[in-house]
Amino acid sequence: MIAGFSRSSRRRYVLDANALTGFFEDRRIVAEKVRHLMGEALRHDEPLLMSAVNWGEVFYIAWRRHGEDIALDVEAKLRDLPVAVIPVDRERASRSGALKEKHRLGYADAFAAELAMERGAWLVTADSEFSKVGKGLSVYPLPRYEK
Repeated sequence: MIAGFSRSSRRRYVLDANALTGFFEDRRIVAEKVRHLMGEALRHDEPLLMSAVNWGEVFYIAWRRHGEDIALDVEAKLRDLPVAVIPVDRERASRSGALKEKHRLGYADAFAAELAMERGAWLVTADSEFSKVGKGLSVYPLPRYEK
């Protein structure tokens, strides 16, 4: 059994960077799905999870696309959301590095996958690359963002 997971537990969710970016950019379907998950998180007093590495990705994407002021505003808004940003220690970084190498994931993506696997959670993402991981990772799919 995976640490922190039991069959009787309510589903847990880990947000990939594209899920939170889509929420903040108000992409209709993504924002609706993430908003629903946040509502459930509030109702059950059990926050959604996100790796600090993936949070950094959301921050830099907001800055790159919309400027520093918007990125700082997004950072402030995160504090009011039911999202727990999970720090990265040496062990998590090593497990993520192993996932990156074994499954040819992007570096930040490996942190999202590792956290979801470690917590027995569903990874909320629009990235189809996570299918490389196989049955060890449960994916809650979101529509891809087309620029």
